[in-house]
Amino acid sequence: MAASSRMYDGRPVADRRAQRRAQFLAAGLAVFGESGYQHSSITELCRVAGLARSQFYEHFDNRMDLLIAVYDSIQVEARQAVTVATDAAAPGDVVGRAQAAVRAYAESIGRDPRRARIAHVEVVGVSERVERRRLEQRELWVTFFEDQLRRALGPDFVPPGGYHAAVTGYFGALMALVHHWSTGDPRTDLAGLTEVLTRFLISLMTP
Repeated sequence: MAASSRMYDGRPVADRRAQRRAQFLAAGLAVFGESGYQHSSITELCRVAGLARSQFYEHFDNRMDLLIAVYDSIQVEARQAVTVATDAAAPGDVVGRAQAAVRAYAESIGRDPRRARIAHVEVVGVSERVERRRLEQRELWVTFFEDQLRRALGPDFVPPGGYHAAVTGYFGALMALVHHWSTGDPRTDLAGLTEVLTRFLISLMTP
């Protein structure tokens, strides 16, 4: 019998494994996002997940593995949110698509300060491995936004400095301002953040 079809206590084994992994990801979000990676422990992660230490090692070799998995999930969910938002905007409405992209990113990563802390703070300076993953995710975002701009502006337009430089600069500003907004006390209106970043993006889209 294939592993994916095996049953345990009336449920497929694969489903139980997926649920446990999701519990550890939720625990990683809570622990890394509230206490910080450096102050975390596998014992605490298991306690928050409500699972045994042996179950942790079924999915991850160490805390760093879980940190990367949580970080990756935050980035993937944010890209999905931006894709849905821009696809819903009118194709010819460049300003509307820019606003939708900014708001979706800010909402996905910045609405929960724990997600913003992991995405922008906790993955910095941990190790060479985590730094490589952080840079890989940044390049995925640069490629993602470059594709969005090319679709909106057509094949003949090139932003100041070229696509890679322009989009890298924009994404750096996006991350910094979303992190500032997420951690502000009191938190400022998202409309102001959206306006600043939209104007920045539109400036790159103007000949």
